[in-house]
Amino acid sequence: MPLTDRERAILDFEGEWRRHVGAKEEAIREDLGISPARYYQLLGRLIDTAEAQAYDPMLVKRLRRMRDRGRGEAADERKRVIAGTTPGSK
Repeated sequence: MPLTDRERAILDFEGEWRRHVGAKEEAIREDLGISPARYYQLLGRLIDTAEAQAYDPMLVKRLRRMRDRGRGEAADERKRVIAGTTPGSK
């Protein structure tokens, strides 16, 4: 199924948001009419679709890499907490 106008707008926004003046969250509300939380939910699902990959492969690859890196760091932190080796622990 092809991307909807909204899905394309989200991908386009993410690819160009640095050009916006002001905070990204404010631009999300103004440009897309949705909350930042909803934006990130939709974007997170969207980048796992073949349609998004076909629409903007470089952006989707970058976003997946960033997400996966963040997941790895979070997993490492959970392991340190479980092992009791967080910074400042003895």
